[in-house]
Amino acid sequence: MRHYESSMRSNSTVDQAEDAAAKLHNAVSQAMSHPTEQVIEQAENSLKHAEQAVRHAPEGSVQGHGVDLAEEMLATEKERLASLSKQNR
Repeated sequence: MRHYESSMRSNSTVDQAEDAAAKLHNAVSQAMSHPTEQVIEQAENSLKHAEQAVRHAPEGSVQGHGVDLAEEMLATEKERLASLSKQNR
């Protein structure tokens, strides 16, 4: 697993998107460990929040810096959550 946190945070929209994606990672990991309906639903809610944060990330970026990482993190977690949802059908 990658470590996404940075020691210097400016609280920009990019930072917020990366933080939301990291929280999504934690929620998906929790859902994979304990795949109850409630925990999966919490991960899905976290996904919605992360998607919104990543959509807004370019607004606070300087020449797009950091947006790619946030998008990559989001895509990875969406795949993990989708595979979990398929397993629990």
